[in-house]
Amino acid sequence: MFAIVNISGKQYRVEKGDEIKVALLETESGKKVKFENVLLTDDGKKVTIGNPVVSGATVSGTVINHGRDRKVIVFKKKRRKGYRRKNGHRQDFSLIHIDSISASASKKKAAPKKVATKKKTTKAEKKEN
Repeated sequence: MFAIVNISGKQYRVEKGDEIKVALLETESGKKVKFENVLLTDDGKKVTIGNPVVSGATVSGTVINHGRDRKVIVFKKKRRKGYRRKNGHRQDFSLIHIDSISASASKKKAAPKKVATKKKTTKAEKKEN
């Protein structure tokens, strides 16, 4: 079973047992986290697509640790102008272990719509009106 979940504005495809790097979360290492912005669930037989989220579906995980990613070099240059800028950037991240995916979406059957039936009028009634 897998799910697509929205964490910090980015979408991740997760399965039970996965470890994912997400943008830094304000949670201590070892704490449980629960994500309720589940956009899609698939259990192998049935795919449930949210509108925009699947109601009742949650993804829970544990924060393993926090860290900083490797350095990315940002180099800007304009040719023949002598303009060169070199910058480095290291993104903070949280490493999360996915514990479970719960897809207990409650289904409510909609009440059948009542269709208004037109009253049939005869030719004699039309002449009277």
